[in-house]
Amino acid sequence: MMSESFKTFRDPLLSLYQSAVTDVAKRIDGANGIRAMGRAGLERSMLSILPDVAADIAQREYDNSAGMTTPSSRSSATPRELTKTGAVQVCAEWAWRYLKAQASHDVQAIAQVKSEFSKGTCDPAWFTCLQEYDSYFENGKRKAIPYIRAASVGPKTIEIKADARVALMGDWGTGAQPAIEILQRIAEEKPDVVIHLGDIYYSGTAAECATNFLEPVNTILRKEKPLPVYSLSGNHDMYCGGEGYYGLISNLNPAPMTQPASFFCLRSADEKWQILAMDTGLHDDNPMTVTGAVTYLEDDELAWHCDRIREFTGRTILLSHHQLFSAFSPIGAADSAGKRSAVNPSLHKAFQRMTGTKQVAAWFWGHEHTLSIYAPFAGLERGRCLGHGAVPVSVIDEIYKPLVDLGETPATIDQSKLATRGGVYNHGYAILSFDADSCNAEYYQATAKGRALMYRETIS
Repeated sequence: MMSESFKTFRDPLLSLYQSAVTDVAKRIDGANGIRAMGRAGLERSMLSILPDVAADIAQREYDNSAGMTTPSSRSSATPRELTKTGAVQVCAEWAWRYLKAQASHDVQAIAQVKSEFSKGTCDPAWFTCLQEYDSYFENGKRKAIPYIRAASVGPKTIEIKADARVALMGDWGTGAQPAIEILQRIAEEKPDVVIHLGDIYYSGTAAECATNFLEPVNTILRKEKPLPVYSLSGNHDMYCGGEGYYGLISNLNPAPMTQPASFFCLRSADEKWQILAMDTGLHDDNPMTVTGAVTYLEDDELAWHCDRIREFTGRTILLSHHQLFSAFSPIGAADSAGKRSAVNPSLHKAFQRMTGTKQVAAWFWGHEHTLSIYAPFAGLERGRCLGHGAVPVSVIDEIYKPLVDLGETPATIDQSKLATRGGVYNHGYAILSFDADSCNAEYYQATAKGRALMYRETIS
């Protein structure tokens, strides 16, 4: 389980580093027969210490990459000269330098950090684990993502019942207690289908997909009976190269409910509604440049979605991990006047192509760790951000303060502003209830007393 105070970073290597350090912590604890305990416990496990140490190092490196300076936490002492806490810090610093060397295939740097390790007293689990993470790289680059092309999927659609209740949750795959709480609330809703809008943290490794996604899904959602569960491709899912994600979706549901690819179509039995899930995570792997934030769909996948809309006589709801637009998170570069568009131009072009002959009823996305229910904007009647599934966001962050440099700012309704609990914003989910003529959408947040309805609307 992930640290309850964890941080995440929109950076592939830093996220993979956090995955590796968490993996090391579990191995050390397992070898020592230690079970993870709370911060008030008599014995603190490595799993309760190391993820926070790694997050501090990742924060420093992320700030440095963005041109901000932060005090270095690296110690020049060796583990033999330090206290237990200091030794943990040194080992975590060593792991970061080793992973960087692996990622760039820097043979000289790899040799140097190996030599340092042999002279220190870090647990052998550090070295064996980091060596295994070398499998995520090839010739100094991350291995290619095993993206499944539209031609391999064909015109496949997955039938769901005509009056289905569909639960949506975004940025949920942390494995931490808030995620468990949200899944318990969703289970109480008795949904027929559950869809995750993407991001299994930290980097979507096979172990994280199992521990932070599949295990709680099977334990909580499928305790009484099988339940179809689907997951979109988020940026964090692709940070390790998609190995864990593609292994997950291929085994998540039995036929004929099997998810065929990172994009898919769920269609009601009465042919009145369809849900089209898009893959926007594939091309979001270069976060330190503004152009890297402007993700897009593969041309053949876009054509596939257009075909599903064109052939269908009912209403369509779109899903993606990334947002079409945002009032709170920058998308792309500013212009010569210093103004920035709120809209992702690549996804907007795709949206225009998909809606050339038919309009879509709504578009739900995640990525930003908040709930935002937007007024009509950029030609979309209903844009909804549901990224508040589990990642803790401090009240200090002012998540509902719009960016000041937008040329035009999308408006949100007041009912979408989350309340707070324990210094962080509440987490939540949405329930879509379909019938032939309409879809009723309900937006919930988890509170100390259970779930609280924030907003209800009818989509037709």
